[in-house]
Formats: sequence, structure tokens, C-alpha cells
Amino acid sequence: MFIFNKNKGVMSGKCILMLFSVLLFVSFSVNSSLAISIPEENKAAEKFMEMVNNRHMILNDPIANHMITQVGRHILSFLPPQPFDYSFYIVDEDVFNAFASAGANIFAYRGLITSLDSIDELAGIIGHEIAHAVSRHVSESIDRSKFLSIGSLAGMLAGAIIGSQSNGNAGATLMTGSMALGQTAMLAFTRDNETEADEKGIMFLKRSCFSPEGLLSGLMKIRATDYRGTEGIPDYVKTHPGTGERIAHVETILSGYVPPEKKVPCPEDFRFDMVKYRLLGLYAEIKPTFDQLTNQLGDIPPTVDAGALHYGMGLVCSRKSMGEDAIFHLRKALSIHPFDPMILVEMGRIYLLNGEPEKALVALNGIESDPVVGLMVKFHQAAAYLELRHLSKAKTLFNTVIKAAPTQYPKAYYHLANILSLENEKGLSHYYLGLYYAEIDTHKTAIVHLKKALDDLTDDADIKKATQLLNRLKKEATRDKQKK
Repeated sequence: MFIFNKNKGVMSGKCILMLFSVLLFVSFSVNSSLAISIPEENKAAEKFMEMVNNRHMILNDPIANHMITQVGRHILSFLPPQPFDYSFYIVDEDVFNAFASAGANIFAYRGLITSLDSIDELAGIIGHEIAHAVSRHVSESIDRSKFLSIGSLAGMLAGAIIGSQSNGNAGATLMTGSMALGQTAMLAFTRDNETEADEKGIMFLKRSCFSPEGLLSGLMKIRATDYRGTEGIPDYVKTHPGTGERIAHVETILSGYVPPEKKVPCPEDFRFDMVKYRLLGLYAEIKPTFDQLTNQLGDIPPTVDAGALHYGMGLVCSRKSMGEDAIFHLRKALSIHPFDPMILVEMGRIYLLNGEPEKALVALNGIESDPVVGLMVKFHQAAAYLELRHLSKAKTLFNTVIKAAPTQYPKAYYHLANILSLENEKGLSHYYLGLYYAEIDTHKTAIVHLKKALDDLTDDADIKKATQLLNRLKKEATRDKQKK
């Protein structure tokens, strides 16, 4: 596990997802003398993922998600059959963090990707987390946790949260108070697990198209981000303990490493630089990102893809409402990477924001079949056709998007509601508005629209769907009220 919050020095609230998972898992293990079974771990993983999804922690970006999933799948392709279906996610927070949770759910934080410099470094960290899952370290920690009470684990969790909100001293005190003598062994074993995961991760990487030296470079970046003050925090509070010792151990393992003459070819160009600058341009804090990219454009390092840098600058300019500058930088990026779908789809989106739907369609047409950005392209094409009042084309495309990914583009429901309103379909318009507000967790507004929909809907199937959604939202509202 790798964790460092660049802003706070210890762990952020979202950085304690792994500790949340331990609290979930302990219910399966406290009454058992055996480690949990794979079905039990899968059941715990399902609960954990439900919690994560309910808190909207996962970044919904098809391009970045494709990259990290393909990196993980390539490494896994050299391993024997596994008992779990591996899944890879990006957590939307600027934290240097990655971890493996139950059921081989592997998380990398946005801040991790934007802090690295190569696909080999990312693969090194992902390979390390895959090694944790392969070794069933999560299951081992669950088994060890049965010797701790729920109260002790809750104290550890509270300590992590408090540690993220202060200088770490209060959290460290609470964690110390929550653990009886010898209970730190649960976390001490994790240090052994880290060493084993490093060793196995290197072995996996040697078989792949990635350089195992990426893991070493990634570890060095962790050490470099250990800001002043963190060295005084007890080892059991840190979640990347013994970084210096790990670096020395990995250096020893790699001391005689010679890259093979015929390296396994990568299955695709993972576009690491493009994804890195996409994450910076679209999701990082605007002002520091704008300043950072401005400085880099003034003196582009030879190791940086200039097209990716202009791409990121175009995206952050759009967020600053600098539409013309955004298009300028995207055109510069396109001159370096001609016909690049990643650039063209953003040009189309930004032309739409600039009120130029015709230009948007020129940029978007022809890349609808791209396997990564194709659905995104169809969504923006539909929005452009709606702007131009080509309602039939817009409606067809929005329905295609919803059918393929019903939760990925919630705004498609909103646009469909507008089209249906223009077509005097009041009941269906309110129904789709209900779907939209339900997807973005504005449940009170969703309930209002669903009630209005039921006043006007005539089709039995539509009435049934609206009623079912309305009843579900009412139950959730009642449950949330009772919790308060």
C-alpha cells in the first residue's frame, strides 16, 4: 500500500478506505478460528464497493479508467488463473496512494498518476498491489483482525481520520490508546507483506512489457514526498512504513537486473502522458495547475510530450472559461498528434461550451467508433444536434448512450427530458428528469418530478418504472432520516 497526502502530510479521509474495509471484514472473522473463505471475502468486497460507490469516490473518466485497467490486465496476463475477478479504479483525490482491497479491487488515486513520470512507474505500483491480492494479504489481515475488538479497530480508524485533520499527534495518541500491547503486530505484519509484495511485483513486472525499475522509481517518489513532520509519526500510523528500507531491498533485488534483449511487447500505447495531463487539466485544482502548465510550456522538458502538455493546458483553460485559449492549445496538441481521438473529443466538447455546435460536429464526426472515446463522442454529438434542434438525431444518440452506460452520462437523461418536453410528452419529460436527479443524488427534486410524471404517464410499463423508482427513493429518504 502506498499512501501520502501532499496537502496534509499523513492520510486524508478518503485515504482510510482500506481501514474502512477492515471494519467491514471483521464481522466475517471475529467468531471464526479460520481465515475467511473466498466467497466470504467476495461478499465483504461487495459491501465495501457499495460504500465506496455511495460516496462517489470513484473517478468517472473512461480514458483514464481504460489506461489503468489495461495496465493491470497486461500484468495479470502473465499470472496463473486467479480466484478473484480483478477490478481497477481511480479515486478522485489528489493523494499519492494506491491499495488493494478485498476481492482484488485495486485502487489508484488521481494524485498518484499525476505525480508519476512514466507508465513503468505506474505499472510498478499497480504490480505491487496485484501482488498483495495474489498473496491474499487482505485475507491474512482480516484473519489477524479477529484478535482485535470492533472497538479497537474503530479507534484505529478514528485515529486515521483525526490524523488527516491535524498534525497527526492526536490521531497517533488515539490509535495508541485503542490498541493493547502486542496488537500493533497486525500492522507490523503488513510491513512484511509490503516486502513480499515488492518481491512478487518485481517478478510480475519482469515478465511484462514494463520495466521493474519503475517500482524503485515510484518508491523514491514516495520518499521524496515525505514532507517535514511526518518522520515524527509512529510507524504504525504510516501506511507506507519503512520506505527507506524497502528502497534498499528493491535496489538489492534489481542490482543485477539486465533488460531482456527481446522484451515482451506492450499490447497498446497506454498514452501515459496524455492521461496524466488530462487528469491535471480536468480534475486538479485549477489555479496551481494553470500556473504549473504555464511554467512547463515556457521551457518544455525533453522528457515531456509537448502534445500532452498543450492538451492539459487546453483543458484547464476551458475550466477557466478561456474558450479561445483552450481551442488554441488543443490545436497545438493536434498538430503534434494528428487525428488523435483524445484531443478531438475535447475540441468538440469545448466548441459546444463556446456555443459553436457546427464546429463541434466537425471535430467529432468520424471518431464515433473509437473503442475508448466512442460513447463520449456520441454524447457530445447528441448535445450538438440538440443545440441545432435536430431533435430526432439527438434523441437517438442520447438513447444509445443511456442504453450502453446508464449511469456514466447522467446528463443524457436531462437532455432527453428537454427533448420530450419540446415534443409535448410531459409525463416522460418529468420521468427522465426524475432519473437525472436520482443519478446525481438530488433525491428530493427527483421525487417531485416522479410524482408529476405519474400524473401524466399513460403507458403501463412507464408507470411501473416511475412508481418503482419513486418508492425506492422514498425508502432511502426515510432510512436516511432515521439515521439522523
